Amino acid sequence: MGPKSTDLKELARLLPKAELHLHIEGTLEPELMFELAQKNRVKLPYKSTEEARRAYNFSDLQDFLNIYYNAMKSLVTETDFYDLTMAYIRRVALQGLVHAEIFFDPQAHLSRGVSFKTVVSGIHRALEDAKGRYGISSYLIMCFLRDQSAESAMDVLQEAKKYKPWIKAVGMDSKELGNPPHKFTTVFEDARNSGFLAVAHAGEEAPAEYIWEALDLLKISRIDHGYHMFEDPKLVERVAKERIPVTACPISSVGVNYFKRIEDVPIRKMLDLGIVATINSDDPAYFKGYLAENYAAVIDGLQLRKDEVVKLAKNSIEASFLPNAEKGTHIKMVDKILIENS
Repeated sequence: MGPKSTDLKELARLLPKAELHLHIEGTLEPELMFELAQKNRVKLPYKSTEEARRAYNFSDLQDFLNIYYNAMKSLVTETDFYDLTMAYIRRVALQGLVHAEIFFDPQAHLSRGVSFKTVVSGIHRALEDAKGRYGISSYLIMCFLRDQSAESAMDVLQEAKKYKPWIKAVGMDSKELGNPPHKFTTVFEDARNSGFLAVAHAGEEAPAEYIWEALDLLKISRIDHGYHMFEDPKLVERVAKERIPVTACPISSVGVNYFKRIEDVPIRKMLDLGIVATINSDDPAYFKGYLAENYAAVIDGLQLRKDEVVKLAKNSIEASFLPNAEKGTHIKMVDKILIENS
């Protein structure tokens, strides 16, 4: 008989893990949103935090995005972005997080008059403090909004180059259908030539063809979501053979109705096929689940075994952009904790 699920959840919480699919704006809890809105004299469409939480009930991706972008209006100053980021770090520092690769969406802030410098400086300062206070390392990933133009993406890329030491990679998010990766081929080529790594949301709500394009045209190192890969056996074979990591986000994927139940999220299927699957929280304030809650959800929903939980934790380290030596250190710590809790 294997360990009870409650024991596995505690082990999952203890194990060193990386989070590779986390939108920092998606960690904006209603309490902080109201606090910042009051400070910045921003009018919100909700009368209370309770009303805001009740609104976090989405029918699809666009429904979520409408509320997500509206809530961002409360983020105005560099200190706001610092406070937002530190609130996330403080929470996940208790959940075994040792490394985070964090998305941010500058175009969503530029469009309302908040400068690139304001956004990136606040987030960067918090992540530097997090390293000192909690020992959590991090990289920033700047995402292009795919439902905006390639010209807009190119403009924001030029801004990002000024902060190259602070930004590890570029990514792509927002409304996927109707905004295929090839729209941004030139932008990603410029980014790679400038020394940025590349990832992209692909196969989230769009067909497998979008994943092929992201791999072949954008030259991404990691697939964010990627669920529609299973429409194409050749694509699945490639992802497994080339060990292209996939950042799954179980709770949010059910929250926007990609899947009806956690049991339907194909994480075990990925593991069985040898795919480097990872567990992440995506937009945890909106979907009511940070890293530990996502692990707990799949442990319960998929009845994961101990070895599968350990594999997911190790996959998160392997799939990160950390140097190999640092990956090795974290993997050894996983093994050490396993021995201590055997």
